[in-house]
Amino acid sequence: MSILPEFNLTEAIAILTRTPATLDALLRGLPDTWVRANEGKDTWSAFDIAGHLIFGERTDWMPRLRVVLVHGEARPFDPFDRFAQFKESQDKSLDQLLDEFGRLRTENLAALDELKLQPEDLTRRGTHPALGVVTLSELLATWAAHDLTHLHQLSRVMAHQYRDSVGPWSAYLGVLHCAGHGA
Repeated sequence: MSILPEFNLTEAIAILTRTPATLDALLRGLPDTWVRANEGKDTWSAFDIAGHLIFGERTDWMPRLRVVLVHGEARPFDPFDRFAQFKESQDKSLDQLLDEFGRLRTENLAALDELKLQPEDLTRRGTHPALGVVTLSELLATWAAHDLTHLHQLSRVMAHQYRDSVGPWSAYLGVLHCAGHGA
């Protein structure tokens, strides 16, 4: 098994492009028992994850990319509210969230394409408020890995709903034993 030797924008975009359709195929039309259930206190449901991804599309990835291109390290990124989806998604349906995420992701990828980033642009640096100096390639790689993290979280949250129903097969279902995905 090998790890990709270095960041490749085209390969990252391949993931970023597919995430909205993946969420849509998995979630649209499911009963609320699947999309509103979570793993317990202080955990997220599929609905919450979709809202979080939307908030990131609006306030994180492209805004931070522009900060790097315009200000470099001189202006730190605005802090990201990892819990804004709870307020932002109120009174919305899952279908509305899926539609909004798809639209925002399409717009962001079009804006990214319009920048015509060159290999030397990927080494440009910005300042994360908690992590310090980061490169544009690290930001873009994180965008793709962030999508995959939340797809993993989504499958874990949904599998959790059958944790008791699977009986002894639980021993073979790693998704039921995963402790989470970050600090």
